[in-house]
Amino acid sequence: MERRDFLRLSAASTGTAALASLGTAGTASAGQRGRLRVQILLFDGVEEQDVIGPLAVLGHAGHQNGQAHVTLVKRGAPGEVTGTFGTRFAVATTWSPDAAVDVLIVPGGGYAMKDGPGVHALIKDTAFLRDLGRARHAVVAGVCTGVLVLAAAGLTKGRPCTTHHLAKADLAAQQARVIDARVVDDGDLVTAGGVTSGLDLALWLVTRELGAETAVGVESVLEYEQRGAVWRRP
Repeated sequence: MERRDFLRLSAASTGTAALASLGTAGTASAGQRGRLRVQILLFDGVEEQDVIGPLAVLGHAGHQNGQAHVTLVKRGAPGEVTGTFGTRFAVATTWSPDAAVDVLIVPGGGYAMKDGPGVHALIKDTAFLRDLGRARHAVVAGVCTGVLVLAAAGLTKGRPCTTHHLAKADLAAQQARVIDARVVDDGDLVTAGGVTSGLDLALWLVTRELGAETAVGVESVLEYEQRGAVWRRP
């Protein structure tokens, strides 16, 4: 049986609401609240694919059922952000750790340039890390080397997570429990491996919070199916 057929049958037999309840025990699922409000944090040096992959998945989910809404945000005043390969993003919303949001996605980028724009600039920003560390009312998701930013904020210590294969040793050095999986779901902490795995992270969040039927519809539009098994805490 193909994966899409399996998901459709699962949705039909158990109901979308039941599948949407696959979130963390003890925390309310965004899907159960009737909407999925997502912010993607942008910064100079961000890896474009880490942003565009989740944005496309969540955008199409929103078009399908109106429940998903995604906003690009940045630190400081609204303005322009330049990605790793020169793509310019106009960001109209300032990020706040107190924002009413269900999921905050932190992408990676620029990890090889210790003194250049990218995640290292975030890691050196102690005020930002302090604010990120207290944004615990939302699910925090890291894509690729964005997970190292979460680690610097103390969000991954002792917890299962993953990142780009070239940065896994650095993540382990931050006392994270590194899992060899494309997407790792530890409830209010969801992480993904390198670059294109941001697509898979976003598809998993759609499945978990909004139901398999919506995720299958997004896959059909994108002509892309989620890769790999999602590791979840037993």
